[in-house]
Amino acid sequence: MIKNNELKSEIENLFISPLKQIIDKNGKIMHMLKNDFDLFSSFGEIYFSISNPGVIKGWHKHKKSTSNLAVIHGFVKLVLFDGRIKSKTKDKVQILNLSEINYYLITIPPGVWYSFKNISKEKTIIANCSTLKYDEKECLKKRINDPSIPYFWDN
Repeated sequence: MIKNNELKSEIENLFISPLKQIIDKNGKIMHMLKNDFDLFSSFGEIYFSISNPGVIKGWHKHKKSTSNLAVIHGFVKLVLFDGRIKSKTKDKVQILNLSEINYYLITIPPGVWYSFKNISKEKTIIANCSTLKYDEKECLKKRINDPSIPYFWDN
């Protein structure tokens, strides 16, 4: 079994949960989310975001939906920005390096912006189990280096 390094949330209502992997000679099972998990609230849809090396995706923010992300292949730099007006951690930026070795469920509440970069030499795969089906009116987007977010992506 692979053990995770300890990661802690620096953003209000952002949850970082270590995930279990069961490895044997035939491969492995990577747990992500179960309906009896404390943070599970509802199921909207699950999808996989595949990125080529060096690609940056984001910024995204959901108005109502919660995203549950896990990197199932490759290495990703995930950057989160709390732009919520009433949050105790308003304007806080948190950076997480995630992979199938550093394997966590990242539960992103509505109102938190996120973006990620593939920092490996191969494609990465991120699974997202969101609490609502995708709705383009519910998901807000910004350019990668939008000046309203205090994080500048280097290429």
